[in-house]
This record gives sequence, structure tokens and C-alpha cells, in this order.
Amino acid sequence: MPVNAAADAFPAWRETPPVERARLFFRYRQLVEENFDRICQMVAREHGKTLAEARGSAYRGIENIEYACGIPTLLMGDTLENLARGVDCETMHQPLGVCVGITPFNFPAMVPMWMFPLALACGNTFVLKPSEKVPLTA
Repeated sequence: MPVNAAADAFPAWRETPPVERARLFFRYRQLVEENFDRICQMVAREHGKTLAEARGSAYRGIENIEYACGIPTLLMGDTLENLARGVDCETMHQPLGVCVGITPFNFPAMVPMWMFPLALACGNTFVLKPSEKVPLTA
């Protein structure tokens, strides 16, 4: 059912301008930072990582959220006139559809944050299947 829901949401999400999608990730970054200590404690408690390890992996996730915030620039295409005689080249970046992330147990916060921010910022929808060993952090 989650894949069907993501497929149903895709047409409207695809049409959401990249700058609006980026704004959501600026807000998401703020929420993750406000709850950073809670997230790190959850990773440490659920997975067994030290708090220092949990903080490092959560921070790597935040860096990817920040990257997704730049999506309006990252999605710019290219045009090259006269690539060959009478041939022009145009590159456009467009959403593909439903993306799925199946994450491992060893980085329950970082790996999902590597996957879904860029998928969503690019205009795709996303279904996350976290590891059954550490499902709460995701």
C-alpha cells in the first residue's frame, strides 16, 4: 500500500516547484537540529552505538539535508549549441517517480537521510523500508 500511496502522490509532488520543495528541507533541517540530541540518544539506545558515534552519523545526515536545500540550482539543465554540425544538445533533469530505500541496521539515521532528501527534493516520491532491527530511529 505505501508504494500505491507514493504513486498517487507523485503527479502533484512532481509539479511542486523545486524552490518550494527546497523550503521544506530548510524547515526539516531546522527540526532535525532542534531534536538532534533526542535523535542521537535514540540511535545510541536502539542500535547500541556510543553517543559520539550516533552524533557523527546524525550530523552526516544533516549535511545531506543541507545539500538537498540547494536543489533549485542542482536541477538546472544545460544547453550546448552546435555540439556537432546542426546538432544541439539539451539536458533536462526530471523526476522519475516512486523511489524506495531499504536501509541497513548499522546506520539507522544517517542512511535514510542520505536517501530520501534528494529523492524528494528532486520531485520523486519515496517509500522507506527501515531495518527491522532498528525501526524506531527511522
